[in-house]
Amino acid sequence: MNIAIFTNNYLPNPYGVTGSIESFRKQFEKKGYTVFIFAPNYKNYNDKNPNVFRYPAVDFRYKIKFPLVIPYSRKLSKKIEELNIDIIHSQHPNLLGSVALRLARKKNIPIVFTWHTLYDQYTNYVPLIPKKIVAKLVIEQAVKYANQVDQIIVPTLSIVKIIQEWGVKNKNIKAIATGIEEDVYKNTDREKIRRKYKIKKDETLLLLVSRLTEEKNIQFLMKAVIKILQANRRTKFMIAGKGYLEKELHKKVFESKLGDRIIFVGIIEKNRIKNYYSAGDIFVYASKSETQGMIISEAMYVGLPIVAIKASGVEDLVENNQNGFLVSENEKEFVVATEKLIKNKELREKFSKKSTEIAREKYTSKICADKMLRVYQDVIKNFNNK
Repeated sequence: MNIAIFTNNYLPNPYGVTGSIESFRKQFEKKGYTVFIFAPNYKNYNDKNPNVFRYPAVDFRYKIKFPLVIPYSRKLSKKIEELNIDIIHSQHPNLLGSVALRLARKKNIPIVFTWHTLYDQYTNYVPLIPKKIVAKLVIEQAVKYANQVDQIIVPTLSIVKIIQEWGVKNKNIKAIATGIEEDVYKNTDREKIRRKYKIKKDETLLLLVSRLTEEKNIQFLMKAVIKILQANRRTKFMIAGKGYLEKELHKKVFESKLGDRIIFVGIIEKNRIKNYYSAGDIFVYASKSETQGMIISEAMYVGLPIVAIKASGVEDLVENNQNGFLVSENEKEFVVATEKLIKNKELREKFSKKSTEIAREKYTSKICADKMLRVYQDVIKNFNNK
């Protein structure tokens, strides 16, 4: 099987869609399938993979930096004509997603679309236009697109109801999460990071791995954690990630006089992140914008209990009162849940064991890739039998 993936977001960007593509690509190729990837050009980045093809793009920066793709290339159009492709997998409903849909119809092959994003939660990245107008336009476009494809993939089941309420009529919807690349998380070294940042054995480390941006609800989380640290002196908080709200967060830390117990470590490369997860004792998360939340499944794989707001995506991964606590967006409730785990080491260990068990049974890259391949095979079969 030859699979063509079209994406507006790819390496070296570290975001969720990139991680999802790479997780599936590696497993598909291990099984002997060929994967072609069509993505925006990224300045000064050279691909080692010969099956990655780059469309021209312009550098764009508004709150975050990313290449804005120009969805036209005579050279690539010719190349695609030459390629033997069995199925197209689009990661977005616009730009290269539109190219993918046209090509699928032109080549008379099926197209799959993964609905990665709750688009109404990301309107803060569009300047000048009111958020409600942006949300309405983007959702309408995504719905129209989803109703034209042969198969919709959502990362978790909770997304199905949301997109149907938005207007998706296409009944071909499957929930397949992005899996954990197990090789990346082998042989963790908990003490390496704790030594580096002077975290003592009797101190509890709260951990967050996230973009520091509005859609991640980071202001709420910081307020809650500051209250937790003020009441629990043997507790520290580590933040791995960057974003346009970082300066605001540093200001809150300065005002709280907790700078010696709140540690900003920046963006951690994927091949090193396992030790940061391992160094933590409790993973705290407040995002309400997830379709899955890959960092939650990564944290679970390494054995972290979770305290998170009960919201789409996350609620599909965390089993409440089994491997973590799912709470409402209420500071007091978030604080109480986290303190339960801080004060009860036995409960932490119980939740930790369950987190690992859930992640390894349901969310490895091999398990998830096998599910996706079965969907591809069914889609191709049904398409050819039309």
